[in-house]
Amino acid sequence: MVVGDFAVELDTVVVGAGPGGYVAAIRAAQLGQKVAIIEREWIGGVCLNVGCIPSKALISAGHHYQEALDSSVFGITTENVKLDFSKTQEWKDNKVVKTLTSGVEYLLKKNKVEIIRGNAFFNDGETLRVFTEDAAQTYTFKNAIIATGSRPIEIKGFKFGGRVIDSTGGLNLTEVPKKLVIVGGGVIGTELGGAYANLGAEVTILEGSPQILPTFEKDMVKFVEKSFQEKGVTVVTKAMAKAAVDNGDSVTVKYEANGKDEVIEADYVMVTVGRRPNTDDLGLEVVGVEMTDRGLVKVDNQGRTNVKHIFAIGDIVPGAALAHKASYEAKIAAEAIAGHPSAIDYRAMPGVAFTDPELATIGFTAAEAKDKGMDVKASKFPLSGNGRALSLNQTEGFVRLVTTKEDNVLVGAQVVGVNASEIIAELGLAIEAGMNAEDIALTIHGHPSLSETIMDAAELALGMPIHI
Repeated sequence: MVVGDFAVELDTVVVGAGPGGYVAAIRAAQLGQKVAIIEREWIGGVCLNVGCIPSKALISAGHHYQEALDSSVFGITTENVKLDFSKTQEWKDNKVVKTLTSGVEYLLKKNKVEIIRGNAFFNDGETLRVFTEDAAQTYTFKNAIIATGSRPIEIKGFKFGGRVIDSTGGLNLTEVPKKLVIVGGGVIGTELGGAYANLGAEVTILEGSPQILPTFEKDMVKFVEKSFQEKGVTVVTKAMAKAAVDNGDSVTVKYEANGKDEVIEADYVMVTVGRRPNTDDLGLEVVGVEMTDRGLVKVDNQGRTNVKHIFAIGDIVPGAALAHKASYEAKIAAEAIAGHPSAIDYRAMPGVAFTDPELATIGFTAAEAKDKGMDVKASKFPLSGNGRALSLNQTEGFVRLVTTKEDNVLVGAQVVGVNASEIIAELGLAIEAGMNAEDIALTIHGHPSLSETIMDAAELALGMPIHI
């Protein structure tokens, strides 16, 4: 400790102000704790600043551009449609991102959470230091919640810089590239690939596994593959990216597919092969916090590490790297610190891809349920049988319910199609509540609405469908 560095006492300190950290800080404050939150870069974290939110803004812009180019099916003819991408980016940054991040900062202050800027480093299990460029301060704490998130993985031969970019770089391009290569066909890669394809880019996706979006079922992914074909997106599966050569005004991407070495020229190559937890340079090894070989923090069902008063949530713990997962874990950890008997239950944790069309899944797939010894059936209702989908001219997709054969209890669901990200919420609630197909079928849904597909799928599960 340097001279004059007097330790400041805190009840609960939260490290990281992303969707896990800021939620944890607010909930802890609501439960009567004196809370401070430490953030070295962005209030709102990756999600609000360079992740989930700005990517959805670009996706939305791409949809509007495509609609403006061709809405002839509705009898609408347009001419001289132009894209000013600088205005698109300005809207994304100032109207969407800045509004949300400033809102988060307001909520923290409203709940009397102290915001501390700098890099945190744990000295031991009771103290940490926060470093800025020209100063350092020591803090003592009774409890800590670590929510430092993750960063893009940099692979061999693809050093970030110039025309080799990560997802953050992809979101902040100043112009729509004529040609864009994406290494990694997971959720991030396919979402941004679809967005830039809609904005006019020629997109190639290189994916190492047999299909893009490998965490979703094949019959769901085929709709996205079809959409990509219609957009002129080239998808190469079982591809191994080998190197990228930055030529200054272009980039040469070398890869292997079908046993052959291939080369493709593009304006940019964006690498989206996964993310790495930000658990280095925190001093966790000094404290004795147990971690996996991948740098993930081991926690119990309340987010508690082996050091009882230190908790970890979000991308730095095992499980999917999802903003809503982090926020959920945040509330559990804050409540556990307050002495509440809260515990994590991922049974109804949705997974969503904002592709064309959207994909959403929750609970078990039929195969997963059977693997766990459950006797289930799958009931699939097509969007083509829904009046609202027809009126939107978006009939691609389906709603599928996975229910037990004995008593029709809902244990999982999958949705493909327009607004799948919204439709899945009702199904999550149904799983959380332990509802069966009859409960859902007897729930009156507004007409015409996309949510009626849930009721129709439930009636199908009961063997009494009306609209199929």
